[in-house]
Amino acid sequence: MSYAADLSPQQTWEHLESDPQAVLVDVRTRAEWSFVGMPDLAGIGKQVIPLEWTTFPEGAANPAFVEELRSAVDTDVPVYFLCRSGGRSAAAASAATAAGYARAHNVTEGFEGDLDDQGHREVNGWKQAGLPWRQG
Repeated sequence: MSYAADLSPQQTWEHLESDPQAVLVDVRTRAEWSFVGMPDLAGIGKQVIPLEWTTFPEGAANPAFVEELRSAVDTDVPVYFLCRSGGRSAAAASAATAAGYARAHNVTEGFEGDLDDQGHREVNGWKQAGLPWRQG
């Protein structure tokens, strides 16, 4: 692992709730934010920072990711990266760490979580944990 830590959605929520500096960066695509939903941090007085790791519909890596991150988030705050199931967010946390974010974390399970035996994302993740979220 080349970043600070892997944390569950529940652990991430606890850190976001207790640390005024903690930031959640959602690295999914614009389509996912619109059609699947996003975490809702309004209840703790925060907003999610949406920042695509890969672009939609191309699926290409966002070449400006680190630059956009630096514009949105200071390097000295704890940053929690979230995607659908934990893969892209791990890559984003690694890239952030390489760019000087010493407190970059990956949210394991992501927003939707892992697939069950029937191919549905109903096993775990932010939504399944009952954490606040809103539809597009």
